[in-house]
Amino acid sequence: MTERKGLVAVAGSGTMGSQIAMVAALAGYDVVLQDIAKESLTKANDMLQARMKRDVEKGRRTPEEVEEAFLRLEFTTDVNKMKDAEIVIEAVIENLDVKRELFKQLSEITKRDAILATNSSTIVSSKLADIVENPARVCNIHFFNPALVMEMVEVVKGPHTSDETAEKAMAFVRSIGKTPVLLKKEISGFIANRILGKVFDEAVFLYENGYATHEEIDLICKKALNHPIGPFELMDLVGIDVSYNARLQRYRESGDERDKPAKLLEEKVKKGELGRKTGKGFYTYE
Repeated sequence: MTERKGLVAVAGSGTMGSQIAMVAALAGYDVVLQDIAKESLTKANDMLQARMKRDVEKGRRTPEEVEEAFLRLEFTTDVNKMKDAEIVIEAVIENLDVKRELFKQLSEITKRDAILATNSSTIVSSKLADIVENPARVCNIHFFNPALVMEMVEVVKGPHTSDETAEKAMAFVRSIGKTPVLLKKEISGFIANRILGKVFDEAVFLYENGYATHEEIDLICKKALNHPIGPFELMDLVGIDVSYNARLQRYRESGDERDKPAKLLEEKVKKGELGRKTGKGFYTYE
């Protein structure tokens, strides 16, 4: 039996939140996965059950390991169930007002030294810390999609974040079998997504202007640059809305026209063609 390690809470049971919760449960933590929508929790449970079943069938995990993890994982709509957590990771919608309201609630109910972290890569923690009692405990802990697979995690210190919080966050990430990198100061998008954003921008520019099809651009990136997945395939996997909103957030902050999201991405979002999660993006999925 995996050694129990303490209580972790995850707010938001979407793709990222549910997988972060499962990673922590598999590592031996008791986990509360909270969402305001009961149907979202049901969907998350179904997704995780199916994912773990596949992992067992493929020999990646044992049935006992998965059973123990689900016993440690609680699905709830009750925000107060997070009050005793040592670390809370927020993974709700990328909307600053929604996040600020949640952090205000978390500040009121959690222990004063509990770490309050946001998984966002577009909203830095300094936009949330001012509403929290003891803002030194606030930081970004950014997992990559799919969190159950991706090893890297970016831990980001805001100007308010204490060294102790950063050290605890790094230790937590290592304790769940991931590899953390500490960013010593904030920048929107952090490291990986800023670099990836440039790749996305250039790929969309080449496609929009008729230099090649999106399939051909993906093929070149995979065969010539040895990328495991093409930029358009990756945007479909992550969610075209995620790429669009990240760019939009940067544009709102900078006011620089060069940061404005590509028209093509805007059109896809308006049509609801967001990638794999909607069945259609740059590619079509069953």
